[in-house]
Amino acid sequence: MTTTQAKKAATSGSTGLPTIEVYSTLTKKKTPLVTVKPGHVGMYLCGPTVYKPSHIGHMVGPVIFDTVKRHLAYSGWSVTWVVNVTDVDDKIIAESTARGTTMAKLAAEMTADYLENLAALGVTGIDEMPKATEHIGTIVAFIEGLIAKGYAYASDGDVYFDVTKDSDYGKLTNRSVEQTQGEGGSTAERKRSAADFALWKKAKAGEPAWDSPWGPGRPGWHIECSAMVREELGDTIDIHLGGADLVFPHHENEIAQSEAASGKELARYWLHNGMVNVGGQKMSKSLGNFTTIRALLDSGVSPMTLRLFTLQAHYRKPLDFTADALEAAATGWKGLNAALGLALSSTNAAGSAPATTAEPAVSAAQSPSDPAALPPALARARQRFAAAMDDDLNTSAALAVLFELAKPLRSLANRLERGDADAAREAQAPELDAQASLLHELAAVLGLRHETSPTAASGSTTSAAPAAAEIEAQIQARQAAKAARDFATADRIRDALKARGIELIDKPGGLTDWIQA
Repeated sequence: MTTTQAKKAATSGSTGLPTIEVYSTLTKKKTPLVTVKPGHVGMYLCGPTVYKPSHIGHMVGPVIFDTVKRHLAYSGWSVTWVVNVTDVDDKIIAESTARGTTMAKLAAEMTADYLENLAALGVTGIDEMPKATEHIGTIVAFIEGLIAKGYAYASDGDVYFDVTKDSDYGKLTNRSVEQTQGEGGSTAERKRSAADFALWKKAKAGEPAWDSPWGPGRPGWHIECSAMVREELGDTIDIHLGGADLVFPHHENEIAQSEAASGKELARYWLHNGMVNVGGQKMSKSLGNFTTIRALLDSGVSPMTLRLFTLQAHYRKPLDFTADALEAAATGWKGLNAALGLALSSTNAAGSAPATTAEPAVSAAQSPSDPAALPPALARARQRFAAAMDDDLNTSAALAVLFELAKPLRSLANRLERGDADAAREAQAPELDAQASLLHELAAVLGLRHETSPTAASGSTTSAAPAAAEIEAQIQARQAAKAARDFATADRIRDALKARGIELIDKPGGLTDWIQA
């Protein structure tokens, strides 16, 4: 047994699962994934603050971490993935006031937009999406526990976390209390230390508010996630996810309040994706240097082009959003998509599966292809793909394997399009069918699905039936739009599904069923 084999055997333990190494922001190094419950992974991603339509920067994390779940499931792990929605926040209040609407209506409208974009880009792996406003009681109880333990204090209707009581504060970013920047403004005089952060905010006149032991108010941003993490996944989770911009102060403060409350480690691993930059600046709503997902899709950029764009670099590296970069992704996807189209036709010709553009499911129950049954060259390609993904989720290297597998298939697809008779005979070869099937299998791990036309999945043209998970996500998006009285969006979602052969049936009680027409 080699040293590498011994290492894998030791770290896999009795689960029989492959060793997957991930880089944690907390330890600043890559280590094997060892979970709280053997064979199961609990993941939490800090989701959107829903006050404006989603842009590509909002989709990077969900696409990447959807791919992480797909690979973990493909490798045999059982995964529970939670993504929260921050639907009460200063920014939502300010935007709703500017629009002349309510916070609840704006949040519902923007949540519908977010869900619609997730569905378009094939993010189907989210198991739970808790909302902050649905957990106010849990949040209040959490804060009461921190006060009882001496980690928090009330001050004139506000409640603050006392960072001086936490000897480990700053461990995620290696900052001391003195180095942290506290919240200034009108609340500064109510705090013991400038670095203390708000757990509960006293409501101003006319603002949305909930009753609490400290008076009417609303939760602080950081405490929302701590409460929802514990409610959904427990005191200690396996992987906490988020963008690099959340490391401080959000995740630092989450660690402080969660570990003070439970006395346990909040997360074993912290994974942070790089930010999307435009002209050297972070893409953000506040800077106004963004293009919404809907605008990109409506302009003719296909959903899978956007997904490929987010996966082409390692997840920890920043992405530079430019017209040239998007065009390069579109060119790359065009070739890969052509090969996937041939892969579907080839597997159908071989009798192993009917041709379809529906996304194949990847779950813990689905076994990947048997390497022993593959030709040696394909077995090596599959091993390289797995090795890339096992090494801190290196999607860039994994994509290189897909393009390698796709090259002869793409060439054959071009010849078939020209009516080459020899190409039609070659398409029936068993070895080509094996290559096509493997390409399809590995593409599904990355969430890349064949598109029948460049804008098919965006709802602008007719395409084949979507997968069940995508349909359910679209139904959720439609329900959220209806709740916000955004009937134009709700109708667009219904019509787009109908164009793809899915008829929605609204029932009493707000339930919606669907049938394939």
